[in-house]
Amino acid sequence: MKLCRVISVVLAMSLACLSLQAQDTRTQEAKKKKLEQEMAILDRQLTENRKQSKNALSQLELSRKKVSLQREMVAESDRRIRSYSDSIYAHQRQIGELQRRVDTLSTYYSRLVNASYRNRDTRIWYMYIIASENLTQGFRRYSYFKNLSSNLKDQATKLREAKEELEFEKLELEKLKAESEVVRVERKKEQTKLEQEQAQDQKIVNDLQKNRRRYEQELASKKKQVESLNKEIQRIIAAAMSSASKGSDKSVKSDGKKMEVDKALAAEFSRNKGRLPWPVDGPVVGKFGQHYHSVFTNVKLPFNNGIDIAAQTNAKVCAVFDGVVKQIVVLPGYNQCVLVQHGNYFTLYCKLQSTSVKAGDKVKTGQQVGTVDTINGDTQVHFEVWQGQTAQNPETWLK
Repeated sequence: MKLCRVISVVLAMSLACLSLQAQDTRTQEAKKKKLEQEMAILDRQLTENRKQSKNALSQLELSRKKVSLQREMVAESDRRIRSYSDSIYAHQRQIGELQRRVDTLSTYYSRLVNASYRNRDTRIWYMYIIASENLTQGFRRYSYFKNLSSNLKDQATKLREAKEELEFEKLELEKLKAESEVVRVERKKEQTKLEQEQAQDQKIVNDLQKNRRRYEQELASKKKQVESLNKEIQRIIAAAMSSASKGSDKSVKSDGKKMEVDKALAAEFSRNKGRLPWPVDGPVVGKFGQHYHSVFTNVKLPFNNGIDIAAQTNAKVCAVFDGVVKQIVVLPGYNQCVLVQHGNYFTLYCKLQSTSVKAGDKVKTGQQVGTVDTINGDTQVHFEVWQGQTAQNPETWLK
């Protein structure tokens, strides 16, 4: 009985481990699917970029992100292989425990069969009981003979069930080994893709090194666009904050009337830091802040007050939180931009082909504010978050 309890505990622990591993496998598969979707977006954008534009800077950004995602794909495959290896090991341990259980049950069952055979004659039972030294021993012997048949049937059932469970686990083990081999084959393909992407990335680097003057011209043009956007957004936000300050926490509507800055909304926005939905699905190809060029390490890139998200063609761009549309502006390189106010917080959605809101409109979380545009082969959304007149890193606000 003690052995059976130990085996039961071990089996329960093994099943718990297998359940966790199954959940981990589902998580890994979901992450792999997301990476594949982001890779598909970048593939299309690189193709369009090469067709419509000779912008080496944009091509390099997309290529570097694609290489990064491909590395993640390989790493994810490695994690899946490790997960399968852990599951296979757990199944092998469970099979070992089950095999020992079957062996123990088989031995006990054999003893019961032999005992039943030896005592098949009821006269032997009576003689054995009568020969007892006392009443207690006689009662125990009587109970033994009485329960022998029942125990025999119970042990036969347990033995059959244990053998069935053992066969099931062996089939599951073979299934896991087959799935693991499929992932290993996928991993080899992904590694080959990674090497191809790295080679393509190196071609772009070589082109940049050969044509540095052209690249510097592109960089200067982009810098002007970024500076123009930053100045305009800072001007609008400064005006809004200034009006609020002069009007005792009130800002001016387009019709000249006063309206209060919604402090409760601002507090709610702040509490949702790290939990805001993404304005559009896709990989981040442009990070927040100051960066240096990855090829010309002494070249400083324009400061990015937000992030750039690669998206599907004509994708819907949605508000990340409740608010009021403060203004819609059109700027070179960014097309239409929608600025939404959330109390003393602001979110900005740029590079829109069309907008579905106008200044003064109230918007809800997840409501569409526009449709992404394709500019020079790049289908991207530029997204910013501001607290007052201070730009925030949007990735720290999004879930």
